[in-house]
Amino acid sequence: MAQPIPSHLQARSGIVSMLLAVFLYAVLNALAKHLAADYPLAEVTFFRNAFALLPATAMLARAGGWRSLRTEHLGGHFWRAAIGLTSMVLLFLSYHLMPMADAVALSFSAPLFLTALSVPVLGERVGPYRWGAVAVGFAGVLVIVQPGSGMLNTGALVGLSAAVAYAFAMMAMRQLGRTEAPVTTVFYFTAFSTLLSAVALPFVWTMPTAEGFALMAAMGLVGGGAQYFATRAYALAPAAVISPFNYAGILWACLFGWLFWGDWPGAHVLAGAAIVIASGLLILIRETRRRAEAEACDTSPEVSHNLPLSIGRKH
Repeated sequence: MAQPIPSHLQARSGIVSMLLAVFLYAVLNALAKHLAADYPLAEVTFFRNAFALLPATAMLARAGGWRSLRTEHLGGHFWRAAIGLTSMVLLFLSYHLMPMADAVALSFSAPLFLTALSVPVLGERVGPYRWGAVAVGFAGVLVIVQPGSGMLNTGALVGLSAAVAYAFAMMAMRQLGRTEAPVTTVFYFTAFSTLLSAVALPFVWTMPTAEGFALMAAMGLVGGGAQYFATRAYALAPAAVISPFNYAGILWACLFGWLFWGDWPGAHVLAGAAIVIASGLLILIRETRRRAEAEACDTSPEVSHNLPLSIGRKH
């Protein structure tokens, strides 16, 4: 059955919720960049996830309590958390190594990797329209990193690796999304990520100052709040309405990078980001049409139901 068209009020509320989520994710990323200068990434990641358990538990309580944790795919949740945590660590490292706007621009390549990897990993068919969008998007990535000018540095490689890891995490989440409620996936991701990141603590622990501890706690709470508003946004309006607003993150990255670190992206970064964003939107438009066709012909054996998730970074 096709998703009902939301009222204008629901659509506006969904957009506002997504804009709040994007802002909170930008705050989280700025805190991660600041803290990574003084603390090991494993420790920063642990506190980000540990304190995010508080809002995740609140979301769980509102959704029906512990009954919402019932699952037949515990292994799938663990795998999604492991690869998602890898993406999170790499993303935080890229913020430490690069200006925020540069790292965020590279993170927008995740939907391109998701589309390309869905062919060998999930056996999906990608038509010339989407392959063309992917090719254009990767051209935008080349504009950002400028490999022929000696600017392809460690930070850029880490940022692209984070995007690849996130694409794998999205594929895992897509499989879980067929049977699991979003709040269930969010809680298991946060819980497993906390446990996995805790494994490294005995080897890298640095006693945080009162300020450092407060900032790490704030990072976790802000991240949990961002997850709440993102989940609410997709519950209020279709992905085709909500997902494009994820790209507002580049504006906050430019602003925070300039305010706190004196960084401003070069013209090549802004141009490349525009190309990557445009290609991501083209893929989203195409997938929205394919989803509508699949829902209209859901009894046809020729229709693939393995449709990509909407664009969005959940860190």
